[in-house]
Amino acid sequence: MPVLAEHPFDRPLSEELTSTPSQDLAIYWLGQAGFVIDLAGARIVIDPYLSDSLAEKYRGSARPHVRMMPAPIAPGDIRGVNLVLCTHAHTDHMDPATLKPLLAANPKAKLIVPRAALEQALDRSGRPEVAIDPINAGETLEVLPGVTVTPSRAAHEKLDTDLEGNHRFLGYAIKAGDTVIWHSGDCVPFPGLVEEMTALSPDIALLPVNGRRPELSENGVPGNFSLDEAVALARNIGAMDMIAHHYGLFDFNTEDPAVIDAMAEGCSDMHLFRARIGIGYRRALP
Repeated sequence: MPVLAEHPFDRPLSEELTSTPSQDLAIYWLGQAGFVIDLAGARIVIDPYLSDSLAEKYRGSARPHVRMMPAPIAPGDIRGVNLVLCTHAHTDHMDPATLKPLLAANPKAKLIVPRAALEQALDRSGRPEVAIDPINAGETLEVLPGVTVTPSRAAHEKLDTDLEGNHRFLGYAIKAGDTVIWHSGDCVPFPGLVEEMTALSPDIALLPVNGRRPELSENGVPGNFSLDEAVALARNIGAMDMIAHHYGLFDFNTEDPAVIDAMAEGCSDMHLFRARIGIGYRRALP
């Protein structure tokens, strides 16, 4: 199978995303945990946060959530979208100021959210319930011809469910042909994760690497994999490629890009990439 490779582009992301999605694979980072994935002729958006909602919410607080990097594209400038996925209800993953204009510009796009977060999704997307597909870990949806989505459990420091047993935090394994891309959502290691994901056979893993610290966790800011944990997980589930993300947006909750680059240079058995704006990660599909 061909490997993933970086393809820099020097035009605005909005111009890069005006063309019709190709049958090959292309991945674009939106910052934080957000991605646009072109796969098998479909355009999929995951966890887009393209506003200053959190800066407005936390202005004047101990953690004002001021962006370290500007949004690379306006939500309404992402076109040709077939599917929008949200992994959980935290605002940097399910943002009303992003979802509403994004979905308005792409009225035919499906919106998939955790069943446990359906109420928040109704409020933040502006869509009626009949226009949202709620889902839980272990289920599989054929979202487009030949493209399936299977949610995985995620532990945003802990596994958490609602009263009906629906997981509040999810990852998504997206499959088209022999290609499986796994976005873990916000997650830390937990028993059974390796076995669960090995069974889904992802060859590309999109994993957060901002880590976690008690001073944040104890004050309502749950963390994620450390860089070492994410790389070890990608290896253990057999992923050939990993893109490290969830860094560089908020100064109190990030990872040093130089540390990620150093880790990438030392990886000889897999391809580790640091998510970067202005880079498309591409691979020709069989």
